[in-house]
Amino acid sequence: MEFFCYHRDRPDSAALRGELLEEHWSYMDRYAAEMIARGPTFDRGDDTATGSVHIVDLPDLAAARAFVFDEPNYQAGVYRDVMLRRWRDVLGRTMWDFPGGRDGGNCYLVLGLASGEAADLVPPAGRDELIAYGPLLSDDGTTWLGTAALVRAPDPDAARAVLTLDRYADIEVHDWAFGGRR
Repeated sequence: MEFFCYHRDRPDSAALRGELLEEHWSYMDRYAAEMIARGPTFDRGDDTATGSVHIVDLPDLAAARAFVFDEPNYQAGVYRDVMLRRWRDVLGRTMWDFPGGRDGGNCYLVLGLASGEAADLVPPAGRDELIAYGPLLSDDGTTWLGTAALVRAPDPDAARAVLTLDRYADIEVHDWAFGGRR
């Protein structure tokens, strides 16, 4: 089962996050084979981290909850909250398989939050800039709750445009970077 995890940082937690960087990476190294995508989000226009995205394939919801809540930054108080949703990898690849590579251009996390009739279950045609893309689903995987995408785009508005704008109650766009060890 694939899961989308977004840990949002607590204000003023940057120093603690920095102290725990190696511990965080070592924890994530244990999940390297299961990882579909990962990386930090940032304040627009600077390098202050605001959160961490992890898209991971785990056996079940219990394993996913353990993954997000045992994470060293979560345990130490870096994060203020976490979004954990079932997810489906409609591109069928990891971020390491992204044809555009990890360097160059602006990257974004796009979260479309919604309810009702599902939208954007299939990625838009001709979108070679999609790094990861899929629906956010309820714990049992039956109810569509929105869409999450990692995308390379010239600006936040172009990133937002990968979703059908009028189908979502809210669309968040966060600066994002490929994560992990190089």
